[in-house]
Formats: sequence, structure tokens, C-alpha cells
Amino acid sequence: MDSATARERVLDAAEELLYGRGIQSVGMDDVRGASGVSLKRLYQLFPAKELLVEAYLERRDVRWRGGLASYVEREPDPERRILAVFDWLQEWFGEEDFRGCAWINSYGELGALSERVAGQARAHKAAFRDYLGSLVAGAGLPDGLTGALYLLAEGAMVTAGITGSARPAAEAREAARSLLAAR
Repeated sequence: MDSATARERVLDAAEELLYGRGIQSVGMDDVRGASGVSLKRLYQLFPAKELLVEAYLERRDVRWRGGLASYVEREPDPERRILAVFDWLQEWFGEEDFRGCAWINSYGELGALSERVAGQARAHKAAFRDYLGSLVAGAGLPDGLTGALYLLAEGAMVTAGITGSARPAAEAREAARSLLAAR
């Protein structure tokens, strides 16, 4: 097995385990077993668990933001694209394996101990906020709405992760709709 294939297998296994069970409850041997990659090869690819977590979060970020943008861009009306963010969140929250936001969860577990993990969480959240800002600008709305919309989305993520319900997305969407109507 070449290095690229081994890396993908390790990251697939790591994502399933780390997102599903939490970072601190998963050891490198668990990842080895789930990936079918030898422990020696695993440590060649990721010499420390922190590096594996960082790579998992980087890869997930690309997929998460790409999925969101793809969904939102289907909406032709610029203002309704903002509301589509909350529709996408509702679909995500309703997925069978939804366990909250991977970056919030990772930061909660390791953010105080790992600058790499904290950096990944901060970068992901900044990129999400910037994306919302681009949607607000694209709709010709005041930039001041970006922060409120961001907090509604982030609050929905935390609440959905804790409650296991998709309802926070609908509630946040309604609040966002009210904000847009009141501008």
C-alpha cells in the first residue's frame, strides 16, 4: 500500500473514531486496528496523535465548507442564501452520526493543551464567519449582520450537539429571518 492510500485509510479511521468517540478516548492502536495500517506505518505518517488530529480536522474542514457552499449556492437569491446556511445545518444536525461540531468538540478536549488543535478550531471558525460575511455582502446587507448570524449558527451547533436535536437549526433560521426582515 502506498503512502497516499495508507494516509487516507488512517484519516478515514481517525475521523470515524475521533468524531464518534472523542479524541481522548481513542488511542493510536484503535486507529491502527480500524485502518488496517501497521502501527509502524501509522507513526511514520503521523509521529504524534496531535498531528493526526490536526490532519483529521484539516481534511474535514475542506469537506464541511465545500458541502455547505455547494448547498448554499443552489439558492439563486442572495438573501435566501443566508437562510440556506441554516437549512444546511438542519440537514447536518439530522444525520445519524451527528455528534456536534468537530472543531468545538476538539477544542473542548484539547484546545488548552494543543496549539495545533486550537489553531485548527480558530481557523475553521474564522473561515465560516468569513463565508457568512461574503453572503451578507453578496446580498447587499450591512456587515454588522455577520456577527449576529455567526453567533446564531454557532449557538445552534453547540445546542444541537448537546441535545441531539436538529431543532436548533430551525430556531436559529427563524431568528436569522427576523434579523434580515428588520434590517
